[in-house]
Amino acid sequence: MPTLNITTNVPLDGVSISDILRDASRAVATTIGKPEQYVMVLLRGGVPVMFAGSEEPAAYGEIVSIGGLSPSVNKTISSAISEILESKLSIPKSRFYLKFSDVNCKQLGICDIYKWSVVFESLNMNVQMIKVVLEVSISTMQQLLWHSGETQFFGRAMVEILLSRDFA
Repeated sequence: MPTLNITTNVPLDGVSISDILRDASRAVATTIGKPEQYVMVLLRGGVPVMFAGSEEPAAYGEIVSIGGLSPSVNKTISSAISEILESKLSIPKSRFYLKFSDVNCKQLGICDIYKWSVVFESLNMNVQMIKVVLEVSISTMQQLLWHSGETQFFGRAMVEILLSRDFA
């Protein structure tokens, strides 16, 4: 759920915004160590900004994350984002800074969604893995039913139904 919000006084007309968003998203995901599917990047340009007594190109950013931030991570992200802004928007590294907020999921109203996504992610189970687990379980159940002295029609029918399903 890391969110990077960048505001700059540089107009974004004629700039490849998609390249900036993509590069920033990858940098945040890679550095924090979270899947890019949870990263959000916002970019606002042409906003009046005065920094160090000058209206020369400058930018301010904020990054909010549920965990994953530390002094070394923050330094790496600052460097990566300032490099992107310098190369894509000609904002000198000395005219950009980034505020970091490591928050609890309860502060964002996504706690339950986040917890479950972390659980599923940590289990690293996809449909194919589940299919294999089910096939092994069904096979074991089938062997138990057929080899037991009290094989019941219901159990055999249930195994047949499960075996006929396409889980892909």
